[in-house]
Formats: sequence, C-alpha cells, structure tokens
Amino acid sequence: MSSLHGRGKDLTRSRTAQSDSPPASPSPTAKTLRHERLSRLESGGSDASTERASARARREAREARLATLSSRVEEDGGRDYKKLYESALTENQKLKTKLQEAQLELADVKSKLEKMAQQKQDKTPDRSSALETEKRERRALERKMSEMEEEMKVLTELKSDNQRLKDENGALIRVISKLSK
Repeated sequence: MSSLHGRGKDLTRSRTAQSDSPPASPSPTAKTLRHERLSRLESGGSDASTERASARARREAREARLATLSSRVEEDGGRDYKKLYESALTENQKLKTKLQEAQLELADVKSKLEKMAQQKQDKTPDRSSALETEKRERRALERKMSEMEEEMKVLTELKSDNQRLKDENGALIRVISKLSK
C-alpha cells in the first residue's frame, strides 16, 4: 500500500510539473516508441503484466489528454479577454450609434414622404375642381359658339331676305313710276 501511495504523489508532482512547463505535443517518434512499448507489454502473456500494461496505457492516454488540455489552456491564456471585450463593446457602441442615425434618417424621410403625399392630396382636389371649372367654362363657350353660329346663319338669311326685299321694292318703284307716267 505504501508503494502505491508513493506512486500517487509522484504522479501529482509530474502533473504539476507538466502544467508548469510549456505544453508540447508528443513528437511522432515518441508516439511510436510509446506504441511499441505498449505492444511489447501486451504481448507478454501473463495476466499481471497485461493489467500493468493496460494500466500504463490508460495512464499514458490520460497524460496525453492532460497535455493537450494544458496546451489549450496556455493558448487561451495568450488571449487578452479584457481587450477583446472592450473592443467588442466599442464596436457595439459604434454600431448602435449608426443604427440610431439610420433610424433618425428613416424617420425624417418618412415624414418628408408623408408631407409630400399630403401636399399631393391637397393639390389633387384643387386640380380636380380646377378641371371641373375648366370643363364647365369650355361647355359654356361651346354653347355660346353654337348659339353665335346659329345667329350667324339667321343673320345671313335675314341679309339675303333684306336684299331680296330691296330688290323687289326697287322693281315695284320702277313699275309704279312707269304706270304713273
């Protein structure tokens, strides 16, 4: 039991030593050597040696996982999260101000559009009433023109009648003057 207890302390020491040192991924040669050791241990044949080999394999796999985890922690430790947060915060503020400016511009454009639509509606009744009055005036003028044309026809007929009557009157005056002679 004492030998197991001593071994556990060594493992914790080696783990702390690994986390203190910069992580390095196992080289391909180290992987092959480890694989060869495991295969030799597994081919030993006895139950105790197989158990030891599997225990070593588990331990080495665990150590490899811990090494990769510690390397990830080290990589993440290189980032300055406060700076990242501050830069993201300033970018968000910039985007918020741009959004507010765009919303204000949109509201301004909407109000201008509504004003123009209102003015168009206001002008439309004026235009329609102006068109109606123009149509009425045009109809009235057309009626006056047709009446004047009728009067012109009547006037020309009256002139021709008047001329005819003058001619008849002159002829009658001549007949009367011949008879009185």
